[in-house]
Amino acid sequence: MTPGARVAAAIEILDAIVAGQPAEQTLTRWARGNRFAGSKDRAAIRDHVFDALRHWRSDALRGGGVTGRARMIGRMRGAGLDVDAVFDGVGHAPAPLSVEERAAGQAPEMQGDRWDMPDWLVHIFKDSLGDSAEATAMALTERAPISLRVNTAKTDVAAAREMLASDGVETAPNARAATALTVIEGPRRVRGARAFNEGLVEMQDASGQAAIAQLIGQGRALDYCAGGGGKALALAAQGWTVSAHDINPSRMRDLPARADRGGHTIEVLAPDAVDQSAHFDLVLCDAPCSGAGTWRRAPEAKWALTPARLEELVALQRSVLQSAVPLVSEKGVLAYATCSVLQAENDAQIAWFLDANPDWDALSMTHWPVDDQGDGFFLARLARR
Repeated sequence: MTPGARVAAAIEILDAIVAGQPAEQTLTRWARGNRFAGSKDRAAIRDHVFDALRHWRSDALRGGGVTGRARMIGRMRGAGLDVDAVFDGVGHAPAPLSVEERAAGQAPEMQGDRWDMPDWLVHIFKDSLGDSAEATAMALTERAPISLRVNTAKTDVAAAREMLASDGVETAPNARAATALTVIEGPRRVRGARAFNEGLVEMQDASGQAAIAQLIGQGRALDYCAGGGGKALALAAQGWTVSAHDINPSRMRDLPARADRGGHTIEVLAPDAVDQSAHFDLVLCDAPCSGAGTWRRAPEAKWALTPARLEELVALQRSVLQSAVPLVSEKGVLAYATCSVLQAENDAQIAWFLDANPDWDALSMTHWPVDDQGDGFFLARLARR
């Protein structure tokens, strides 16, 4: 496909998203209906779509409209590209700009426009992040780094890098965590690489790795909100005897195979079995959250979040924390984590918990920023006095 044809495909997909279709489903449906498109074409189209989603509000202004075509015009203007070189009508490329389209569009000036977020979130960002609010908002409009975690139970960083390079995946050490590598070339080759398929590396953001690195210890650990199980695998690699639980067990369906690939044994607990388990030396609650620290990976979530939904998440997080307390041994640690940068989901939750549980203390609280090393992340370590 030509560059113009890829943009035209992105416009078609964006129009479906504007009409209310989820991005991933729309991309999948388009790929199934256009099997002539190669893997590079599909990857380029996906990049166009997600770049537009990250700049959903500002690109509509730059392009002078809310359609997929207007937003792609706005995206090219925002990136400083030659719109006429792509919108030339040749082959399957979009038609040239009309007189009206050339005159339409303006630079984003309001804070919500420049930050590409709903207006109600702007003041929450300011209250949560202070002087770093704007830098964080702008970082969330960029593409996220692709990070790998080296499974130190099987190999070391140098050997993992060498094996990845032999399969065309070039990496660089990531300063955020000793086990973290940033993929700098060949990201789409990772899942086919021997190092990945032999369990030497796993996909995991560097900030999450840095959080797990703070949970050094030994004994029994419970990943209480395990999801896909990435943090359970990281805990196992550090030497913990790990059990995994999730209120929706189907989220953990791939965990046994991933654990086997990594050389780990992880007990998967059903929801009705976790309370009957013995107390744990570590209980990790990677709680459901807004995902505000990861919105550059899932930009739709930023636009879907509402004040009411944020209140629901805060209540759910408190429920998760309280339900985890009886699972922690007398001298154990309760770790609360989110991939959010919002104060309501982080520091404020720890203040609430300590007020509700006066026999507990906070051992530490750490925030990781959204930047070129990793996503925004929060971890608090709690223990009984």
